Order: sequence, then C-alpha cells, then structure tokens
Amino acid sequence: MASQDSMTASQEPETTSQEPKMISQEPETTSQEPKMIPQESKVASQEPTVTSPEPKMISQGSKSASQEPNTSSQEPNTSSQEPVTTTSSNPSSKYSNRVVLKTILEPSDKWREFLDERVVVGGWVKTSKELNQPAVPEPQQQTTEAPNVSPGHKDVRCVEIFQSRIPIFRSIAKIFGGGGSSHPVREKPEPIPEPPQSSVAYLLVSDGSSVASLQVVVDSSVAPLSELLPTGTCILVEGVLQEPSTQAKHSIELKVEQILHIGKVEQDRYPLSKRRLPLEALRDCSHFRPRTTTVASVTRISSSLSFATQTFFHDKGFLYVQVPIITTTDGEGFSEKFQVTTVLGTDGKQNDTGGVSLEVVKAAVIQKSNLVEELKRSESNREALASAIQDLHKTNQLASQLEAKEKLKSGPSMKVDKPSFYGEFFSQQTYLTVSGLLHLESYACALGNVFSFGPRFRADRKESAKRISEMWMVEVQMAFSQLEDAMNCADEYFKFLCKWILNNCSEDMEFVSKRIDKSSSYRLESMISSSIEKISYMEALKKVAVKFKINEEWGIALTPEHLSYLAEDVYRKPVIIYNYPKELKPFYVRLNDDGKTAAAFDMVVPKVGTIITGSQSEERIDMLNKTIEELHLPREQYEWYLDLRRHGTVEHSGFSLGFDLMVMFTTGLPDVRDVIPFPRSRGKANN
Repeated sequence: MASQDSMTASQEPETTSQEPKMISQEPETTSQEPKMIPQESKVASQEPTVTSPEPKMISQGSKSASQEPNTSSQEPNTSSQEPVTTTSSNPSSKYSNRVVLKTILEPSDKWREFLDERVVVGGWVKTSKELNQPAVPEPQQQTTEAPNVSPGHKDVRCVEIFQSRIPIFRSIAKIFGGGGSSHPVREKPEPIPEPPQSSVAYLLVSDGSSVASLQVVVDSSVAPLSELLPTGTCILVEGVLQEPSTQAKHSIELKVEQILHIGKVEQDRYPLSKRRLPLEALRDCSHFRPRTTTVASVTRISSSLSFATQTFFHDKGFLYVQVPIITTTDGEGFSEKFQVTTVLGTDGKQNDTGGVSLEVVKAAVIQKSNLVEELKRSESNREALASAIQDLHKTNQLASQLEAKEKLKSGPSMKVDKPSFYGEFFSQQTYLTVSGLLHLESYACALGNVFSFGPRFRADRKESAKRISEMWMVEVQMAFSQLEDAMNCADEYFKFLCKWILNNCSEDMEFVSKRIDKSSSYRLESMISSSIEKISYMEALKKVAVKFKINEEWGIALTPEHLSYLAEDVYRKPVIIYNYPKELKPFYVRLNDDGKTAAAFDMVVPKVGTIITGSQSEERIDMLNKTIEELHLPREQYEWYLDLRRHGTVEHSGFSLGFDLMVMFTTGLPDVRDVIPFPRSRGKANN
C-alpha cells in the first residue's frame, strides 16, 4: 500500500479528459444511491462493445499497435517503448489477452492513456473491503408517469405527491378484484417491494509486474463477493478503466463487468495476511514470499541485475559459457565440498558394496589437515577452526574403520591401485562445484574473454548472514590480461550494475528506500561517482591494527569487520585490497616476484563487505606443480588443468562477483536468505 503514495499527486484528471468522464461520474456523485451506479455505468460501457465485438482485444491493440477509433493513442505508444528497451520486461502480456498492470500503473501518470478502455486484468488480491449500499426505487416509474403531469407544474414535489398516491390506487384495485374483502389487503406487503440490498467489493490486486497495485471494483450482482474477498485469491476479470468516484490515493480503478476466473483460497491454511509479516517469518514459506510487495520488488531488482550482467559482458565482447555443476576438481584446493553419490541404502547411509574407499578417505584426511593448519596460522576464525578440527577427527575415525576392514579381507587379490566406485553413477569421486573459474580458464585460453553465471555450493556448517550453502556467482576469465586488467574490469562492471538499477528500476528503488533502507539509492549514486581506492594488504593491515588493537603480523587474515571498517569508516567508498599473502589465497593464484605475495585482490564495498574476489592465474607449470605438492593436493584431479600450461600457456586473469551479495547491496537487506528465492542453508531445504 505504501507504493501507492507516489500516485496521489496524479489524481486530478486532465482538463481535456473531463467530458467523457462526466457521463459516468454523474450517478457516482450521489454515492447514497449505488443501485444507479452499476446500471448507468454499464449502459455507458456498451459503446466500446458496439465498435469492437471482441472487447478483450481492445486492450492489446492499445498496447501494441494504434487503434483506428483513437488516433491520439499513437503518441503514448511511442513513449511506452522506453521500458521495453531499457529493461527486459514485456509491458503487455503477449501470449494472453491479459493486460500487465505495469503497463497501466508505471509511470505514475500513464493511467490517463487507458481511461474508458475495456481491458482484461489478472492478479492476486492483496487487501479487500466490502461496502453495503442502500437500495433505491427503479427509475422506470418516473418515466412512465411523467407525461400525466401538467406541463405547467414542473415542481418535483408534485411528482413526489403523485407517486405517493400510486400505492393507494393499486390497493383499491386489488380490493375490488378480491371480492371486497379487506383482510388480504392488510396481510400483503407494500405494493412496491424494496429490492435486495447490494454491496460492492474494493479489491487491491497485484500481478507482480510493478510495485503499484490496481483497485478493482466488483458489484455483488456480478459475482459472489465472499469468493473474492480473501487475501491471496486469484482473479481474472474484464471491465472498464475509470477514475475513482471518490477521492482516494488510487488514480484509476477497474469497474468489473465480467468475472473470468476465480482461484479460491483456503483461508485457515494460507500463511499470508493483510498485515505486514517480518522477513524471518516468510522464510518458512518461501513458495509464497513472492506475493509480498517487498520480495516481489527485490525479485524484480535481481532480474534486472541479471539482465544487466548479460548486457555488460555482451557489449564488451565476452562469450557466455556454462560450467559444470558436478565436478571431480576442488576449485580452490581447501574448500568444503558436497560429495555427490548415488550409492545409498534405504536408511540414507552409504552401502558397504561401494562408495568411499580407503585411499579417498586418506586423501581427504590430508586436505582437512592442511585446512586446519591454515586456519591455525590465520587465527581469524576460532569457530571455523573448531569445526575443521572436529571434521578432521571424524574423517580419521572413518579411515581407521576402513583400515580395520581392509585387514580382515584375505589375500592380496583384493588390493587395488585405484579407488573402487562399484555401484556409483560416476567412475570417480565427484562434488558440487564451489567455483567455475578453473573450467572457464580452458575456454578463455581458446576464445579470449568469457564469463559464466550460475550456482556454486559450499558445505560450510557455519551460519552467516552473508554466506549460505548455495549462492549464485558471476565469474569472468580474460586471456592475455594481468591483475590490473581484472581490477579495472571489476570496477567498471560493478559501477555499470549500480547505474543500471538507478536508470531502470526507479519505482522499485523508491519502494526499497521507503520500506527497507532509506540510503539505498544514495549509496548506489555514491558508488558511481566515487573513484575506487586501491591499497595493498600491508597498508590495510596497518589501518585496522590501530583500530582493532591487533599485531601487524604478516599472514593474519582480514576479518569481515576489518574490511567493513575500511570501506565504511576509513574510505567511505569501494576499496580494492591486493597482494595478499599466498597462504590466504587458492593454489592457482600467480605467485609474485617477491615469493610471498599472491597476485590477488578483493573489492570491498560498504554495507556488504567483500563483493568481488579476483586474481591472475599461475601460467607457469613448474610453479603450479610446486604449489600442488606443497599443499598435498591430489594431483590426479588437476591433470587436465595442468594441460593448459603444457600446451599453449598464456597470462590470464579473472574475478567472481557474488550475485546475491550484489542484490543485498542494492536493496539494503541485511540477510542473504531474503534475496535468494529458495535459500539453502544447514538444515534448511524444505522445498
């Protein structure tokens, strides 16, 4: 409802459109006589029907091609092309006769083009109310008896006196017709029975195309109002668009003449209501969240950011490449991965006939040991260290159990050189990908500049407002480029997204500023106008050491609190931190000439923290082999990756942007679970 405030200023109709509106407004000014409203409005609405035998198609013609009856409609059609070119949304429903509400309601003065048009609209009821209207006598009696009145006496009171005597004349006639008995006259009701009391429903309907909603007016003579009033009811109706009869914050309303569809709601089970629900409560019914104004607005912003991503890289000559979700490679070398398996028993546990072999578990022990050692060196996250130690302990226990089983097996004939995956779908151990950058490198080394956009998975057991198990990433790889090139591309891409949202999502950003974060639009503007600050890891460490009273010790990981302090308090703009210690970055990052720093960077922005991470990849095969050996990584997983260095190696760099974090940054929402349509976190995957 808050989104309708922007439309209050446009309620005064234009002077040029008063004449056609006076016909329908005369009966509505006498709001005490609602019976005459639907009758006269229906009579007036029949005129378009005569000129067009298919009233539903009128609404489509007015949106796509100019109609012959209205020559002035060609000017609005040319102006309505702007949202189509600047955004990827279709202003009218091309594949049905339904008119999209955004076509009528955005911008706020667009509704004037659709007055007195017959349209078909559909959507879901957000709020509703029903008002009773007193019945009035039928006007036919005035027209039949009026000729008997003397032309010289035109006072209304004479007509009223004459009408008041009509019941007496009828009673006398009935007495003579009934044999003169007066008893039937006493028991019979008044000669003119009052018609049944009518009511009108005012429905606020949204179809998800815009922040604004359309007020739909339905008379009880058209349909049973009890079926339309519940929140969440889906309706498809046909009627005439007109200005409201009373002063309200709605500039236009739909007077319904025909109900085409009603999707009823089980009110006792429907989770949404007229009152605003907290976002935390909506997470348990994510399949209904899009029906709320907040989530719908966030979804439209997310969709626009996705289209902006495709537009930016397409205009820059990048090719879009799909990378696999299931992979045999750990994309970072030390990440927590989801293992993919098809060998499960009825109880959900892995069968003894196949699954994980002792060799695979031993390799996992080495990886987890390296992770524990790295976390001990960083001293940045005690909870993560404790979780890693516990995970390593469980893996060691599993290795001990498998070793005991191997000893019980007889003969050397059972010994195999490679892990056995009997019964598995794949011939080797597979995981859900944590990053697609390694696979993108193979296409960058053949096609130049490429990018990918898709889900990435991390089996991280720690709960966080900015990190959950499944998140979408935009990943970029550029051949013949170095670290500085990746920084410049990331900076330009980020500012392009900010500018795109301000130019193409003004209505949604206005709602976001009112409902979620007042500084959201200003924050985007400041990102566009400000130049990015680039500092080294040691410079950043010195600044946060004073504030947080920590030692300036080489290798200490910068926490999210440290990074937020730099972006929000020190520089108050985007900050790029580069030349990290090599121990803090993935194995594939290029080693700098100093031998201790890696050619990597993080872009930190206010409100969110790190939103982009990037690096220059190591193109030297000898250096890459050395790193793999130092980290005890399973070499067989990376043989295909090493082939890129053996055959036609080239300098290349890239970066990845957390797409869901970008939506958070744009809207100002504090939790990433509220910007992801179906969030997946530990213990939460209920649909």
